[in-house]
Amino acid sequence: MSILDHNISSEETPGTGFFPPFAVTPELEAEAAKRLAQFPENQKRSAVLPLLHYVQHHHGYISASAIDWVASCIGIEPIKVLEVVTFYPGFRQSAPGQFHIRVCRTLSCAMGGSYELMDQLCALTGIDRSHADSHHHPVSVSPCGRFSVEFAECLASCGTAPVCMVNDDFHEGVSPEKAEDLLKKYSS
Repeated sequence: MSILDHNISSEETPGTGFFPPFAVTPELEAEAAKRLAQFPENQKRSAVLPLLHYVQHHHGYISASAIDWVASCIGIEPIKVLEVVTFYPGFRQSAPGQFHIRVCRTLSCAMGGSYELMDQLCALTGIDRSHADSHHHPVSVSPCGRFSVEFAECLASCGTAPVCMVNDDFHEGVSPEKAEDLLKKYSS
């Protein structure tokens, strides 16, 4: 096991089956070449974020092999890519569910019931958040792998609290009582 494998959490989750495993494909290499071409030769390191976003969008999370690949594309040490992955909370180090729910927890949403909403979502999906932490492992996945949850910082709709996002869909005024209806939209 490499030091990188030892230091990054890429454990299997029930959500892993909803995403293709990381593999270097001609499409991935073409996308990397396109993104790298946007930067001068001496600034290729600036492509780290765009490449990581692309990988996560297509594979659900950033694995150790994805980190190795991004580092080799740019010509830097994998630890430098790992530093980026672990610094930004938007990058996941394990697979989310097929439907990933981010619940805002900042002041307006907390006062509007976002913590109660999170509790209700977990109760309805069977998610155990007891092992979640706020930064390195914020995602908790349902036993079936269809749903995952995490708290998010401000989703920029304080007047319609509590708010959440399911994948890229934005939902306002989601009280705990509306949690079941929200989940039904993604269950059919």
